[in-house]
Amino acid sequence: MQKFDPTKKGPLEGLRIIDMSRLVAGNMLSLQLGDFGAEVIKVEGPPGGDPLRDWVTNGIESHWKVYGRNKKSIGLNLREDGAKDVLMRLIESADALIENFRPGTLEEIGLGPDVMLKRNPRLVIGRISGFGQTGPYREKPGFGTLVEAMSGFASRNGFPDRPPLLPPLALADMIAGLAGGTAMMVALYHRDLRGGKGQVMDLSLLEPIYSVMGPEAAIYQISGTIRERVGNGSNTASPRNVYVTSDGGFVAISASMEVMAQRLLRAIGVGHMLEDPRYATNAARVAHREEVDAVVGGWIGQRTLKDCLAFFEKEDITAAPIYNAAQIAEDPHFQERQVVVEVEDEELGSIPMHNVTPRLSGTPGGFRIPAPSIGQHNAELLKTLGFDGATVEDLTKRGVLWQRKQRKGK
Repeated sequence: MQKFDPTKKGPLEGLRIIDMSRLVAGNMLSLQLGDFGAEVIKVEGPPGGDPLRDWVTNGIESHWKVYGRNKKSIGLNLREDGAKDVLMRLIESADALIENFRPGTLEEIGLGPDVMLKRNPRLVIGRISGFGQTGPYREKPGFGTLVEAMSGFASRNGFPDRPPLLPPLALADMIAGLAGGTAMMVALYHRDLRGGKGQVMDLSLLEPIYSVMGPEAAIYQISGTIRERVGNGSNTASPRNVYVTSDGGFVAISASMEVMAQRLLRAIGVGHMLEDPRYATNAARVAHREEVDAVVGGWIGQRTLKDCLAFFEKEDITAAPIYNAAQIAEDPHFQERQVVVEVEDEELGSIPMHNVTPRLSGTPGGFRIPAPSIGQHNAELLKTLGFDGATVEDLTKRGVLWQRKQRKGK
């Protein structure tokens, strides 16, 4: 079991990140930095702190335990007198700040980037929103579902005879968080090693997920057509699909290289198809993918999952089973690589979560502190800002600072 070690250092030790965001994208961004040693301080307001805490499983803050790791929490009620002073003191001590308020909100309360950069010219400000800080849609609610719908992703996802399919997870937020982590480190690199100053990062959920759609715009311009949904198939390679075995298992196959398609068809005894102009090239097979899938699927459907996987392994075919969470936990590769790690948990004893990624040979990340309760680090953090104990006690009594313990599961 992986234990938290607060003395563990990381390559980003010394960076202080103020995270004022809520839900997934900002937490995904700050997680990347916290895992590698940055001090991440979550600023949480009443009544419930980060709404990610409300995504519970059997009463347990399952999402928060994962995405709140390697972070500290200060409970700060910005509606109370004196709270802005505490926040500005934090900002003066920070290297970066992350926020995802609706564009214009911080300016309305007198905390816009110009104010923050005047107090701390070295600050990198990461502003996350659904559609960006400018443009006609800047004030639209920043929910990933809206972006996944409008980015073209849903239009391409699913089967042609069914409605477009939204992802079952916060895909746009997670992609934005990963992109934002990279961009923030670029800004910090420029500041620290190129003599630059602080700056503002305008990170929308829309643009990163649109970027992973690939050459959709170019294909549309070149062809004049909109590519249809193809389910588990592909517009660029065939055979590529999910096939059902005789015992109800599922096998995913990707023959995206010509040599792999040829190897697969010959291995299952239909190499003669390669002499037919309808299947002789990748483009031809894509045009006739339903016929190709019928042949490959028919062969797989007569065999068990175990037999199919053994055969494809022997023939060096790019195939894999479709896993669920239970099967991932049992797989020896996942276990040896520690893709999923059991991490100590005060409430549950231990809890599995994804490991630090990516892996660095010389400066690896690690697990330093568990996801905090709201306001757990109030006194500790204010001490670093020069507040004495009496002042902290007074701020707590006046409701400027607040705390709440984590929920207890059923």
